[in-house]
This record gives sequence, structure tokens and C-alpha cells, in this order.
Amino acid sequence: MNLFRFCSGLKVLGYFMILLVAGVVAVSYYSVIVSTWWPILIESGHGALSALACLIVFVFHFLLMMLLWSYFTVVFTDPGSVPEHFRRELEGDNLEAGTSTDRGAFSSLGYCPKCRNVKPPRCHHCSVCQRCVLKMDHHCVWIVNCVGARNYKFFLLFLFYTFLETMLDVVVLLPSFIKFFSQAMKHSSSPGKLASLVLAFVLNLAFVLSLLCFVVMHLSLLSTNTTSVEVHEKNGEVRWKYDLGKRKNFEQVFGKKKAFWLLPLYSKDDLDNITSLQGLEFPTRSDIDP
Repeated sequence: MNLFRFCSGLKVLGYFMILLVAGVVAVSYYSVIVSTWWPILIESGHGALSALACLIVFVFHFLLMMLLWSYFTVVFTDPGSVPEHFRRELEGDNLEAGTSTDRGAFSSLGYCPKCRNVKPPRCHHCSVCQRCVLKMDHHCVWIVNCVGARNYKFFLLFLFYTFLETMLDVVVLLPSFIKFFSQAMKHSSSPGKLASLVLAFVLNLAFVLSLLCFVVMHLSLLSTNTTSVEVHEKNGEVRWKYDLGKRKNFEQVFGKKKAFWLLPLYSKDDLDNITSLQGLEFPTRSDIDP
């Protein structure tokens, strides 16, 4: 049985994931802002508690804005596919050199039997999207999209800001969660408010724990300039040919302009000068044969 023919169903699942993200954001917003810290900000006057509430409300909205900006950027950004002109350009180069243009001529680049086309280095076929993706990392159902060369930075920022936001939610909801049982026994709060509080705390705690694993994993991959797919291709190699050192590995994904590192966008200079951001060419270590 070919299980890959069922992969298209993951696209449908992805749309439910988007609704789930919206639901978690709505429940968290209601529990943290509407029912907890906004009333404290309004009623506490000008004391230390008011300053703390103001800080929490500001940080919450800032992280939420960056989270949503990063999320929709990675959802709607094409991770990169093999350009239609890519094979024609290679064929033209080979004709000028007097070589053949059959499959063997492109063996050093790679060949996809499903797309029936050559593919650049680090490019892999996605069975969900039914196409080859440039520097493919994985297909993510949470964003209904592949993570590849042109949106990997946005995916990492989405993970980063989501982790910070959910961590903030857990910390600021913890005191209220501790009081939940006493309030429930005394019936001092409405059932709806208590239910939303518990649901928001449990959901955010679950996301924090799971996201921590993903953040650590992708930081490790970023530091070695490796994708999730390439982890299984390195075959225990001591020196990975794309590992240029931690600083350069970081710049291959986030660019060289520090002002843009924490924003889900690139500067024009980085897009023009860093070839890896386009997903067709990648620099390699000089001490390893390509």
C-alpha cells in the first residue's frame, strides 16, 4: 500500500490547525487580558500592581503581534520551488559546452523521478504539496505549507514568539490557576470564567513543553546549517559540507542585517547578496570536496 497517496489529506487537516491556532489565541486573550489583567490595570490605581499589569498587557500584545505577523508570513510565503527556467538554463549551458542534456548530465545536481526534472542541491520532493521544495525542512500541518529555503526564518520566528507568548501566559495565569480550586469550592467565580482560565492554562502549558523541544531541535539544526531531512542524509559525517561555522550558518538563514533578525522579512541587500536565501545555490566548506 502506498501511504503517500493519503498525504493530500494533511492539507485538509492543516486548515483545522489554523482554526485551532485562532481558538487558542482567543481563549488565551480572554483569560489573560479580558478577565484577569485588564480589570487589574483599570481598578488598581497607580501603584506597583498597576505598573505590573500595564507591563503584562503591553508585552502580551507585542508578542501576539509578532507571533501573528510571523505566522501569516510563513503561511503565505512560498518556501521555494524549482523554477521552470532552471532546466532550460542548464540545457543551454550544456549545449554550449557540447554535452548531452539527458538525465545523466544533471546527476551531480539530483533528479526527481516524480517531477521528472532536475533539482538543485538540498532540494527534496514533498508528497503533500506534490512538488520539489528548495532546501526542504519538512511539511508543517500547522501552517498548511512546506518549510523551505524562503520561509525557514519566518518559521523559526513563529516558533520563537509562540514559545515566549505561551510561556508568558503560563506565568501570569499560574496564580489564578492556583486559586482556581478554592474559588470553585466557594463558587466565588462564574463557571464560564473558571473553565476558560483552566483551559487557557492547560493549553498554553502543553504548547510550552512541546515548543521547547522544537526550539531546541531547530537551534541545533540552525547551528550546523542542517535541515530536518538532511539529518538522515549526513550518515554520521564528521564534517558537514554546508557547516560554515555558527555565525555564518545563522546568516545563511537570518541574513546579515541585524535590524531584520527578529522581523519576518529580509533586507534587499541580503536577498540580493546571500544566494542561499533563494534556495538554488549554497556555499560549502573549502576543506571538503563538493
